[in-house]
Amino acid sequence: MKCDKKDLLLYAVTDRSWLNGRTLYEQVEEALKGGVTFVQLREKNLDEDAFFEEAQQIKRLCAQYKVPFVINDNVEIAARIGADGVHVGQSDMEALDVRAKLGPDKIIGVSAQTVEQALKAQEHGADYLGVGAVFPTGSKADAVEVGPDRVRAICEAVDIPVIAIGGITKDNVIELKGSGICGIAVISAIFARKDIEEAARILRERTEEMLRG
Repeated sequence: MKCDKKDLLLYAVTDRSWLNGRTLYEQVEEALKGGVTFVQLREKNLDEDAFFEEAQQIKRLCAQYKVPFVINDNVEIAARIGADGVHVGQSDMEALDVRAKLGPDKIIGVSAQTVEQALKAQEHGADYLGVGAVFPTGSKADAVEVGPDRVRAICEAVDIPVIAIGGITKDNVIELKGSGICGIAVISAIFARKDIEEAARILRERTEEMLRG
């Protein structure tokens, strides 16, 4: 499966901080019903067996909705379950090595904060870039803030699709208009909401509006 620009419109990154008695599977399904177009499974604290089990279940769920499914950072599990791909940060496995391990047909996303990082990721086989944090965020303690000018500069420098991430909400997404991105990635703007399906629906509408300019 290769990465299509339109699949990156509303990219949901999972976080089990807000389960409140529900399962992550249920929350991801609600997000998909609301119109999420891409899912990244991000697990920092699950043991390998539980992660493997969960990844298999959510992969099947995303396949039902015909939405690409990638795993954050864990290239081994992505390969074992046949995920659509993997997303890596600057301190994770290098894109070139990920490509060698997963093969030519998998989606590889890379986080970038500078034009230099973006160009290197593109050269090494990344299919898309996640750029941020574009706004202050509480979801990632180590997030570096990247302003609108930098986002625009990265979009102009590369040929692969760019999505913005970090602190994006239904209220500020419109500020990204004209930046050159093809979509947004969110965590708390979907998964921290009481009505996940509705949150995803509104966010998708506002993102489409922002992209129409």
